[in-house]
Amino acid sequence: MKPPKARNEAKSQLTDPRKNLKRSSLNRGGQVDDALADIPRLAAEISLINARITVSRLDRANLAAAGRATITAYLNDEPDPLAYLRDELHAQGFGTLRGNA
Repeated sequence: MKPPKARNEAKSQLTDPRKNLKRSSLNRGGQVDDALADIPRLAAEISLINARITVSRLDRANLAAAGRATITAYLNDEPDPLAYLRDELHAQGFGTLRGNA
């Protein structure tokens, strides 16, 4: 059985790998520390990009659905088949279009 000091040091090295790296030749100029310090910022950026991609995918799906509804409305001789596209474009922030808005 290890003495208490050795156990605590081993546990400390497991919970904070930078302690081993500081003594290592791999951490020249603190490059590993710098890379580890960047991880939270990069993870936050990935989360933000993922959220933006999700919104873009939903917008694209809604435009595709509006396009299909427009074609169906045209084939069914509805009076204003483009209303579906106009409504979706307006909902996505493209403002009002010329004509029936």
